[in-house]
Amino acid sequence: MSASPSPSAAPANPQKARTGLNRIWHAAGYSIEGLRAGWNEKAFRQEAIAAMVLLPLSLWLGRSWVEVALLAGSVVIVMIVELLNTGIETAIDRIGPEWHDLSKRAKDMGSAAVLLALLLCIGIWAAAVFQRFSHG
Repeated sequence: MSASPSPSAAPANPQKARTGLNRIWHAAGYSIEGLRAGWNEKAFRQEAIAAMVLLPLSLWLGRSWVEVALLAGSVVIVMIVELLNTGIETAIDRIGPEWHDLSKRAKDMGSAAVLLALLLCIGIWAAAVFQRFSHG
């Protein structure tokens, strides 16, 4: 017979017990650690370097705040999806290195999400460049 935990027992994750600014402060630290971990991944690093060029370029290319938001947002979406894909791959790899159909499926779907985000970004940027430089 297992004993149920007492209501005063500390939670397994100390973040769950934090409140207010203390919780926000620690959550921000975890987010920064996630960005650092992402930087160690080649694909995310390449996308982040591209973003360092594309985000300022979006201010020049966009003719309104909506266009700038679409251009910059599409770049940021690629980075977000890449981080989520890396998280999925990391979680799958933690479970075990052996091949499993469901593990492959999860990794393939994460990769497909990155592909769709990239295609969206490329489409938005191509349309903006075409509009900016087309004569007619």
